[in-house]
Amino acid sequence: MITVIHEDRCSELPAAVPDPHSLWLDRAEIAQATGWDWKPEGLCKDDTCLPVPPARAEALVRGDRLDLAGMWRHLGQPLAANPGGEHWVLGTDAAQRGQALASLHAPDFALPDLDGRMHRLSDHRGRKVFLATWASW
Repeated sequence: MITVIHEDRCSELPAAVPDPHSLWLDRAEIAQATGWDWKPEGLCKDDTCLPVPPARAEALVRGDRLDLAGMWRHLGQPLAANPGGEHWVLGTDAAQRGQALASLHAPDFALPDLDGRMHRLSDHRGRKVFLATWASW
């Protein structure tokens, strides 16, 4: 099983096989993990399509699977994985983050409280919010 974190998503992909250097996912797993659809023209979301580069297609595509980590690297997007490849974070580059921050609004996200109820930051617009985080590592 692999866990992928991207924007406001945290997806567990039970059929995906861990690899420390590549993130081989099928079309459904890519859509679940990122919200992007893998179509013949490339990775698409809304009106934007990012083609799989023909010169790298042999290295990035194996049958019905795409190396999403390789595609992310090709696009110049930041990513990180634990040493065994079971957990991946697909980031957004600084220029895109800068554009989002120019509005002075924090990006929307959802997190569970201690009872498991989900809360979205956008539900609290106009009010002051204190967010405390903790990690065991």
